[in-house]
Amino acid sequence: MQHTNNPGKGVRIRPIVTTLIVGIVIPITLFFGTAHMTERKYYIISLLVIIYAMLPFFIAFEKRRPKARELVIIAVLSALAIASRTAFFMVPQFKPMGAIVIISGVCLGAEGGFLVGAISAFISNMLFGQGPWTPWQMFGFGIMGLLAALLFKTGIFSAKRIPLSLFGSFLTYFVYGGIVNTGVLMMTNLPLSLSGLISVFTTSFMFDITHAAATGIFLFLIAEPMIEKLERIRTKYGLVE
Repeated sequence: MQHTNNPGKGVRIRPIVTTLIVGIVIPITLFFGTAHMTERKYYIISLLVIIYAMLPFFIAFEKRRPKARELVIIAVLSALAIASRTAFFMVPQFKPMGAIVIISGVCLGAEGGFLVGAISAFISNMLFGQGPWTPWQMFGFGIMGLLAALLFKTGIFSAKRIPLSLFGSFLTYFVYGGIVNTGVLMMTNLPLSLSGLISVFTTSFMFDITHAAATGIFLFLIAEPMIEKLERIRTKYGLVE
């Protein structure tokens, strides 16, 4: 008997869904939520971002059984990112979390990198303080993981220490910083303009540059051994294909 189900169908449409979610749905949710939600309703936005980030995995699992180890590796990397941020709580902005999110994207792909970044930001802020900035941080870290996966896959940068460190610093300062600083403009009711964004970037320069430097330094120190071990696990068990 010929089976009409196509196990790969969910996997093929997953990139389209991911693009729509990350490029349209989440930004609209962030802008609408920041503009119209008050009090502690930012928790709703944060949970929506996590749900959106999980949708591509649900689509991939539609035609096959999900392997527990596929979810376990994401949970472990998220826990590691959270622990790394907590361990450096005494040093403002100098955190390894961005480096671990980028490594997750390189090894697990775009959806895995985004999910690790979003979950890590949300849960770690339970220790560092939740607020209307949380959804923006979730989106910023998630985009870091997603872009690391896409640009690594296309060969724009390699996983060698120096290229990856420079790329990670650039991503942290301009992409994560740009997203979070845009959130600051929205939260403070400043004009949403290029001049307003430059003003916020100028004010937060030391924080952003410290964060970017930390990401580059930690990538230089831990990226190669972590990527090597994660690649072995992914290849052996066929994780997050």
